[in-house]
Order: sequence, then C-alpha cells, then structure tokens
Amino acid sequence: MRKWLPLTAVCLGTFMLLVDVTIVVVALPDMAGSLHTSFADLQWVMDIYALALAALLLGLGSLADRVGHRQVYMAGVALFALASLACGLATDPAVLIAFRGVQGIGGAAMLATTTALVARLYQGRDRGVAFGAWGAVSGAASAAGPILGGLLTEYLDWRWIFFVNLPISVLAIAMTARFVPATGGGPRGRGMDLPGMLTFTMAAGALTYALIKGADYGWASGATLGLFGLAAVALLVFLVLEPRRAQPMLDLALFRRGSFTGLMIVAVLLSVAAFSYLAYTSLWLQSVRGMGPVAAGLACLPMSTASFALATLGGRYLHGVSPRLTLGVGMLLIGGGALLMTVIGAGSTWTVLVAGFLVTGIGVGVSMPVLASTAMAAVPPERAGMASGAVNTARQLGNALGIAVLGVVFHAGLTASLRHHGGGLSADALAGGQAAPLIAHTAPARRGTVEHLVHTAFADGLRDVFWVSGVLGVLGGLVALALVRSPMAPSRPPVPRRADEPSIPAAT
Repeated sequence: MRKWLPLTAVCLGTFMLLVDVTIVVVALPDMAGSLHTSFADLQWVMDIYALALAALLLGLGSLADRVGHRQVYMAGVALFALASLACGLATDPAVLIAFRGVQGIGGAAMLATTTALVARLYQGRDRGVAFGAWGAVSGAASAAGPILGGLLTEYLDWRWIFFVNLPISVLAIAMTARFVPATGGGPRGRGMDLPGMLTFTMAAGALTYALIKGADYGWASGATLGLFGLAAVALLVFLVLEPRRAQPMLDLALFRRGSFTGLMIVAVLLSVAAFSYLAYTSLWLQSVRGMGPVAAGLACLPMSTASFALATLGGRYLHGVSPRLTLGVGMLLIGGGALLMTVIGAGSTWTVLVAGFLVTGIGVGVSMPVLASTAMAAVPPERAGMASGAVNTARQLGNALGIAVLGVVFHAGLTASLRHHGGGLSADALAGGQAAPLIAHTAPARRGTVEHLVHTAFADGLRDVFWVSGVLGVLGGLVALALVRSPMAPSRPPVPRRADEPSIPAAT
C-alpha cells in the first residue's frame, strides 16, 4: 500500500546507518593490509563512528525540532552518502578515519530524526504497525552488519562496504522528497540552545571516548580518569544551565516522571544486555572455533530473524498492550536469552548460542518498537526530535558502556581461568584474537593441552559475560515493570500541513 512508502524511506536510512555500526568489524584485517597500517590503528574506523553517534544525537535531534525533521534527515542521508564515497576511495588511513567520522555525523542526523518522522507520519493502529516495522529493521540491521560485511569483503572488496551505501542513499533521498511531508521547524524566534548542545556533546563525547579507549590506556591511568572527569564536569555544567534556558535542548523536567526515567534506564540496559556481548562471542567464534567472517556472522542469524519477525508482528498485534508489560516482558526475555548461554563449556560449538540468540531476538523484537514509540508519547510533536535523540543517545551510550564493562568482565574471567589451570598463556594475547597463533606455535607435545586450556579459558570468560548480561537484562525488565506507565503524556493532534506541503499518499 502506498501509505507505507514514507515508512520505507525512513527505514532505508535506519537500516543503512545501523548496519554501518558493525559492518566494518570483519573487514578491518583487509583494510589494514590494503592501506599498509596496523589492525589496532584501524580500530578508530569503528570507534570514531560510534563516538559521533553518541555525542551528536541529542544535539541534532534538538536542531531538527527547530528546522524540520525531514530536512535534517535528508541532509544526514546526503552527508552519509558523500562520506561513504570518500571512505571507499580513501588510500590513506587518516583520510578513511576522518571521513568515517563525517559518516557518523550523517548517521547521527538520521538516527535523531527517524522515530520523530514515524511518529508524525502515522497515528493510531498504523503508528503501532509503523514502529513495529521500524523496530524490526533496527533489530535486523544490528545483527546483519557482520554478515553483509563478510560477504562484501570476501567476494568483492572491503571498499564495497562503503560503496553499497550510495544507491541506497539515492533511493532514500528520492523517496523522502517524494513521499514524506515537509515539517516546519519550531515556533518562530525559537533560538538554538548552543550552550546546552556544546556541554552535552562534550560530556557524551568524553564519556564515550573514555569507555572505548579505557582498556587501552588503563582504567586507572591519568588519560582515562581525565576523560571521565571532563565528562562529569561538562555534564554538571549542562545540568546547571538547562533549567535556566528558555528553550532547553533537553527538558530536564521530563525526568521528574518515573516513566521517562525508566525508559532511559531501559534503553541503556537493552543495548548492554542484548548487543554488547556480540563482540566477544564473535571473537570466540573466529579466534577459537576457527569460523570465517561470514560463518561467524551467520551464527547471529537466529537473533536477527527472531527480532525482525517479532517486531513486525508486535507492532500489528500489541498496539493496545501497556508498554509497561511489553517492555518488562521483552527485557526479561533478553536477560533470559543471555542466561541460556551460560551453559557454554570448553567443548561447545556455535550451536550453544542458538537458543539464547532466539530468546534474546524475541525480546529485542518485542521491546525496541515500544521503547521508541513510548518515548515519542512523552513529548509534544514539536519536541519529538529531542525525545528521539534522548532515547537513541541512551542506547548508544549503553552499547559503549556495555562493551567496556563486559570487556573487563571477560578479561577477568579469562585471566582467572588461565591462572587456575596454569599453562603460562597471555590473557591479553587471547583477548586480542591471537588464540590460533598461540596454539600453532606451541610444541607438538603440548599442543593438545594448550588448545584445551584456551577453549576452557574462553568459555569461562564468556560465561561470566553472559551472567552479567542476563542479570542486567532482568534488571531492565524489573525497572520497566516498576516505573513505565502509559500514557505518559496526553495525545497531541498532528501538526497541520502547510498548503504547499506534499501529502502522504492514500492507501490503495
């Protein structure tokens, strides 16, 4: 039906920007060889994108409330496309990393506006279906990145992980211009909250950078502590300034409502419990189990398939169910899925993850659309960009926090297992993906013993990671059941269209 064409335009950008969070993971070794640089140096290809998303989402969402959500979305897609082209043509690591950062700015502009656009475009039952489709695309994209990245890198070239964005971007811009009505900005005379944007961006950027690089610098090092200190000071200044602003970037009064606070907590814990451990399971599958990039990516298929299916069905059939129950049950399923994977052992293969991935995918599919739509209901339509930016910032910070915290848990479990079983192996080397070389360079007489030790240590480390993820998922479910209520705000009528705006096509 033609009435879903605007949703298709929005979901194209959503899928593209979320796939690009993880699509480069399996391509980094090929990039390093092609550009004659180290694997460690190219970690910034991932990190700078995540940093831009987390730091700029709230500010760009606030900007979109003032100049129009469609306008900012289309500008974000265009910037994303140009940066993708530059990344694909890059012959120097510094150029690739720089334009990857620009790509992150475009991605932040899209992510800050997609849910606001969906909320404006659809009402009633159609809104539930639309958010279900948006959630299905979001959940599938998060798990599809490594699969697509592996296929493109293995059968074409690593540069195609960027070139593939160009036709999708052109289609997204054309469909948005044709089918998505233009939205006017905020009231005339409504100025930008520049102090709020500056201080929050500094706080989110410093915190994300500290979480990303804390393990490399050392958690107790001066650099890491300095970054955490800068984030704390910038956040404090932000909290002091915002209540004094006539038009604040983030209305702190929303946090007086238990529901909004609960939503932000759930957004953080959802990312930690459902996605942050994927980096360590991928390391185990490739480094220890010897799977290739494509096969390791396909191991995540049960999660993405279940997420896509449940989000699509949930948007259609759970429209009238309280978000308190939907989020609560969804988060409990996410926690339960992680706990199912604690059965991992030294002799386990990828099949030990299937049941947990399926249950987690169901939880993600149930939770993610409701998380977005309930956040939109917390504010009037002209502040939808702020709500979208807030919930997506919480998710991005949750992912960065989760990877950092679970990294510490994984490394501690790995170290404890190696110390308990002996063998003199380096936990740092194993955590850095060097399991196969360490085993290969062991004397033949000890190779079997060392291989068993490596498998045992990885299983012990991952088991701890799954336990922590499971507990945090359950905690998120309890927070949702205790705090989230519906409706959070009275429903507002849609903003009237101007005479010169295109209309949404009628259903056929």
